[in-house]
Amino acid sequence: MQPVDHDLLIIGGGPAGLTAALYAARAGLRTALVEKMTPGGQMVTTDRIENYPGFPEGVSGPDLSRHMAAQVQALGVPLIGDAVPAAALDGPLKTVDLTDQRLTARAVIIASGASPKRLGVPGEAEFFGKGISSCATCDGPFYAGKVVAAVGGGDTAVQESAFVARFARKVYLIHRRDRFRADRILQERLRACANVEILWDTVVTGVRGFRGVEAVYLRQVKTGETRELPVEGFFVWVGIAPNADFVAGQLPQDPWGFILTDVQMATDVPGVFAAGDVRHTPLRQITTAVGDGALAAHSAEHYLNSVKK
Repeated sequence: MQPVDHDLLIIGGGPAGLTAALYAARAGLRTALVEKMTPGGQMVTTDRIENYPGFPEGVSGPDLSRHMAAQVQALGVPLIGDAVPAAALDGPLKTVDLTDQRLTARAVIIASGASPKRLGVPGEAEFFGKGISSCATCDGPFYAGKVVAAVGGGDTAVQESAFVARFARKVYLIHRRDRFRADRILQERLRACANVEILWDTVVTGVRGFRGVEAVYLRQVKTGETRELPVEGFFVWVGIAPNADFVAGQLPQDPWGFILTDVQMATDVPGVFAAGDVRHTPLRQITTAVGDGALAAHSAEHYLNSVKK
C-alpha cells in the first residue's frame, strides 16, 4: 500500500481552515494545514472585529488570528507556509502540490478563502500597490493628512472607509447605487465621520497617475456626467472572488467559481470538503467560516472512518 503523508490535509489558514484543523487534531487525525500567507486569512487585515461572540469590546483581527493559530499549533498541527499551485483530488489518495514538494492525504478540506476583486479599469493594474490598495489596516496610516477615494457599498467598504478616515484629511466613498448594502450600524458610524463624502450613483472608469495615484475618473450613472477627482490614494472594496483556481474542473462550482457543497460541507468528490468563503454560501462571516470548518472536519472524520472499514 502506498504510504500517505496525512489523514487530512487542509488548504487555507483562515478561520475555516484553522477551526477545521482544531477539530481534526482533537479527533486524532494526522492533520497538516497549508497557508501561503500569515494564518488568519482576511482577519489579519481587519482592524476591529465586533460581531464575533465573546468580545463585547471587539477584538483586533490580527489578535484573533494569532490566538486561533496558536491553539492549533498547541495541538501539534504543522502549519506549512506555502502555495498550492495544483492538486489531484480524484480517487482514494489525494495529492497536493506545493512549490517544491508533493503531499498526500486520504481527505482534503479546501478552505482557501477568497480575495478582493478588482475593478478592471485602466490604470488599476499599473498602480495597484503604488497608491491603490484593498487593505485599510495595512495602508490606511500611509495617507495621514491626505485626500483619498474608495469604492464599494458593502460592509467592508463602509467599515474600512471609516477606518481610513481616522488618518486621511478627506475620504470620498464612491458607490454605484443610491444606498449601501452594509449593516446599519456601520453606515451610522461612517456618516458620523465629518471628513467622509459619499458620491452616490457614481462609478470609477479609470485611474491616473505618474509615480503614484493622482486622480480617479468618475461617471455619474444617472446623468452620464464625467469628471476627474484629484486624490492621493484609492481603496477598492467591490467584493471577493474565490481562491479556487487550483481545483478548476475537478469540483462543481457556481457561475462565480465558488465551490458547491452539501450541508455537510462535502463536494461531489468523495473525501473532498470545502469550508468558509471559498464555498457557495449566502453569508460570509468569521462566525459562519468557523462553523463550516468544524462541520467539514467532522464530516472528514466520518469519511475516513468509513473508508477504513
